[in-house]
Amino acid sequence: MSRHHDIAFPGESAAYREARDNLLDREIALRRHLEEVAALRRGLPPGGQVKEDYVFEEGSPDLTDSSGTPTTVRFAELFAPGKSSLIVYGFMYGPGEDDTPCSMCTSLLDSLNGSALHARELVNLVIVARAPLQRVRAWAAQRNWHNLRLLSSANNSYNPDYFAEDADGDQQPSLNVFTKSGSEIFHCYNSELFFAGNEPGQNPRHCDLIWPLWNLLDLTPQGRGTDWYPQTTY
Repeated sequence: MSRHHDIAFPGESAAYREARDNLLDREIALRRHLEEVAALRRGLPPGGQVKEDYVFEEGSPDLTDSSGTPTTVRFAELFAPGKSSLIVYGFMYGPGEDDTPCSMCTSLLDSLNGSALHARELVNLVIVARAPLQRVRAWAAQRNWHNLRLLSSANNSYNPDYFAEDADGDQQPSLNVFTKSGSEIFHCYNSELFFAGNEPGQNPRHCDLIWPLWNLLDLTPQGRGTDWYPQTTY
């Protein structure tokens, strides 16, 4: 039995400590593997040059401000000075009148809204949805997403080009990362685990590393389960 510290919790049995130490070995191995994968991700060569300088619609940072017309922002303008990385999350909210915001994306973005305040000190982060900007902002206002930069791709082809939308127009939760070198912008990462197929009893888990909910539930004896998913209201 390997031990990595001298801590013992009140009332624990020898069987518990043996099982916990075995788990600790696996957690250490997982930590190492996560860093190995992160290093491989960071070491990817540049992908393809961005297809075009897409034009998005954007509103005031104040979600309660519904006055005025939307402004337009080009893809290249999403890179703030001194920040060469751009993370773009594809929010599944379609353009149809009957389309509703994805509850899974909503859960993820509820969490990301808090992290965004810190992340934007180092990187550029935007949320792109196919729905018209007015509807995206109305939903964001309900969720208090005041730290997220929200864009509408209703009038460009970003979503199908970078697989936030499939060939039938169905929305997909695609996370993309781009990098800027000089005046050139390159694609460098997509959460492709979504397209690789699922293990039995699992969903794609392609964005779990940025989604605290599932990591929190995985710490518990019951785990995340296989038949519960977050809702927009409870």
